[in-house]
Amino acid sequence: MSTTTGTRRKTTFNPLEVTEIRRLTEDSVEVTFTVPEHLADDYNYVPGQYVALRADIGGREVRRSYSICDIPRRGVIRVAVKKTPGGVFSTWANEELQPGTTIDVMNPQGAFTSRVHTTSMNDPAGIAERARDTERRTSGATHLVAVAAGSGITPIMAIAQTVLAATDDATFELVYANKGSGDVMFAEELGDLKDRYPTRFAVHHVLSRESRVNPLFSGRIDAEKLRLLLGHVLQPEHVDEWFLCGPFELVQLCRDTLGDVGVDGSDVRFELFTTGQSTSGPQPGQTGRAVESDPDGDNYAIEFRLDGLSGTVESPKSARETILNAALRKRPDVPFACAGGVCGTCRAKVVEGEYEMDENFALEPDEVERGYVLTCQTRPTTDSITVDYDA
Repeated sequence: MSTTTGTRRKTTFNPLEVTEIRRLTEDSVEVTFTVPEHLADDYNYVPGQYVALRADIGGREVRRSYSICDIPRRGVIRVAVKKTPGGVFSTWANEELQPGTTIDVMNPQGAFTSRVHTTSMNDPAGIAERARDTERRTSGATHLVAVAAGSGITPIMAIAQTVLAATDDATFELVYANKGSGDVMFAEELGDLKDRYPTRFAVHHVLSRESRVNPLFSGRIDAEKLRLLLGHVLQPEHVDEWFLCGPFELVQLCRDTLGDVGVDGSDVRFELFTTGQSTSGPQPGQTGRAVESDPDGDNYAIEFRLDGLSGTVESPKSARETILNAALRKRPDVPFACAGGVCGTCRAKVVEGEYEMDENFALEPDEVERGYVLTCQTRPTTDSITVDYDA
């Protein structure tokens, strides 16, 4: 998570055509969308951001968020989709999606971006001078490290390619965990980066189900292996910024271990692809399920502002539904994607009222302090609450 992306843009969906599907591994594909010129400015992005995709699959609307995996290019959006067990969208994308299909694509969002970033979203050659604490490295060059697993590589590809191409001295080191060599997404592109920047890019593949010459790079990344990697390979004292992307358990392990060895939390960016819950996809009460107000009046009054218009919906206290779920009954265009507290698409500011928020893997601490919530995870605790999606 980053604090340097500036003002968040309003979320909007537009129909974009799939123009290419490229097989990356047996169970993952890269999907390319062409953005028409009149929408190109709306789809500028900072490396590390994501888009939400919305499609009708089997007669029902399905939304999923995927990180953009390419260096910024005007008129093009590329994402990588890895098939997951039981994943409706990911299975469809891997097995049935074809070029020529039109899918609703949300404009890029997200804060998983580097402090070393482009000054103009589609101008990767324009790199801003790093604003803080470069004196701690005698060379003055920025050293970035990423730890990724599986499809967690997708935003890392965009960040690494952009930073390396746009600077002369920045270095990037990647620890990439997979089951086996056949599961490595973007294997060819990672090899090309190593050939193009032999002194500035390094990748360490850790394979859990294959033996490697160095035992440090075989097996799962657990606490012991991570400490060995930090002590013998990555050298945290020389790292300016960290990027962690993958499943909940790995990201949390890395965050905790980095904190234990003295890494400042403000230097660690993280993004989750799962929240560690035993079930996948939106949970009951998060997708506009049928709920009726209590005829006896034992309801919460939820008021929300969206696109300059205000709406009010009553939510029975016995249902314990989220603000998002209630708002969707009134306005089906209320923004959301993952409904799991990960992507941040449903962010809104509480203007009045009290609440409880179950999970938060998307908002920065300063946003929470200012009253922002993830409405897919937030329930009112007072008789009335007002939230502003436009804030």
